[in-house]
Amino acid sequence: MKFENSIYFKQLKHHKVVFPFATYYLCDRFLIAEHNEEVHFDWDKIQQTSEFLIEFYGPNCKIGHIANRVNNYSIDPNLWRKFNKEYGFIIASAIAVYDDFAYRNATLEKQFSSNSIKRCTSLEEAIFWMQNLDEFK
Repeated sequence: MKFENSIYFKQLKHHKVVFPFATYYLCDRFLIAEHNEEVHFDWDKIQQTSEFLIEFYGPNCKIGHIANRVNNYSIDPNLWRKFNKEYGFIIASAIAVYDDFAYRNATLEKQFSSNSIKRCTSLEEAIFWMQNLDEFK
């Protein structure tokens, strides 16, 4: 389910940002990313969004990341390591998946990240997990 079609769209204070390759919903302590269908989320796109997020949240930000996989897209899992080394402002990620293929991809990505990654079967589960992270308490 897309964030805009969920009950959380009206409940969570957020700022919507549309990139040519994705839509991001920036909440107080975390973001929800919905990448466009068939996009390859490469290093250039990561840099573009990271620079925007640092400007939005501040240079010392520590935020959570929810990937709401409502569309099929690709990312090189090795980029998690490069991102953490270069930027490192994501403290934890949740990946909301809606089919077995996406779940297997999320499992692969989990192996490449030094941060906690929770695989979720719904956006609701991802938001609940993110809101209850010890790092935010």
